Amino acid sequence: MKIVVGITGASGVIYGIRLLEELKKADIETYLVISDIAKDIIEYETSYLVCDVEKLASYSYDEHDLNAIINSGSFKFDATIIIPSSMKTLSAISNGYGDNAITRVADVTLKERRTLIIVPRETPLRTIHLENMTNISREGGIILPAMPGFYHKPQTIDEQVNFIVGKIFDILNINNNLFTKWKQ
Repeated sequence: MKIVVGITGASGVIYGIRLLEELKKADIETYLVISDIAKDIIEYETSYLVCDVEKLASYSYDEHDLNAIINSGSFKFDATIIIPSSMKTLSAISNGYGDNAITRVADVTLKERRTLIIVPRETPLRTIHLENMTNISREGGIILPAMPGFYHKPQTIDEQVNFIVGKIFDILNINNNLFTKWKQ
């Protein structure tokens, strides 16, 4: 399996970092793009260095590299995950504005009918945010908001982060024990 991961300039970069950690543990090939603003947020919100996050991926590309292999429909990959997604990135994807490596690979993912998962991290939401999410959903994209569940009784932030990453793994049919599944 080959997965493209985009980390954009929204709070909650730990979701993207944990996703990369778990994909690496699962021995899945990853292609990473971190936006310039996300690099600042990584250092502000976490104890990770950007270079350490990049080392979690199999390959890493600059946000401004529109010639990156991931931006070609002829490059075969299975899914793209934008985690977290800023509303700016979500808007660009919704409107087909592929002006950087993250929005371009999302455009390629949709046009090639591959799996696109977007994890928006914003609250509250304006109507235009919801409309942009609806547009992406209509085209086959999956909107998976960073809204952790509580039925598994999380005790830590890590458990809440794992819940979201586990949901992504579930969508991609990757076996995981990142959270306790619903039981009656």
